[in-house]
Amino acid sequence: QVQLVESGGGLAQAGGSLRLSCAASDYTFRRYAMGWFRQAPGKEREFVAGISWNGGSAYYADSVKDRFTISRDNAQNTGYLQMNSLKPEDTAVYYCAARGQEYYSGSYYSYEYDYWGRGTQVTVSS
Repeated sequence: QVQLVESGGGLAQAGGSLRLSCAASDYTFRRYAMGWFRQAPGKEREFVAGISWNGGSAYYADSVKDRFTISRDNAQNTGYLQMNSLKPEDTAVYYCAARGQEYYSGSYYSYEYDYWGRGTQVTVSS
């Protein structure tokens, strides 16, 4: 059972940057694809970015493409989401997630992820 803990959220101004981290409790994390999702008040959870187990492929929601970058450091059992050019509409609770199947690519669909963190709040002021 992998436990995930997000950190790095907070308050940023529009146009600013934040870097989220996702620390995994177990080394098996390095075999799993991971993703970042977000949920704004009154809205459904949505996909933000995903990365394969070895970091070889990454993909993004259209709304964050060219602004956000997902990465991972498997030696540290940690994933990251670098968020630049932040917009007020990026305000949400951000969750990291990991797939439970080893050596899979990532997924755009939340139901394909088995492990979830508790989330970190990101608030972007205009």
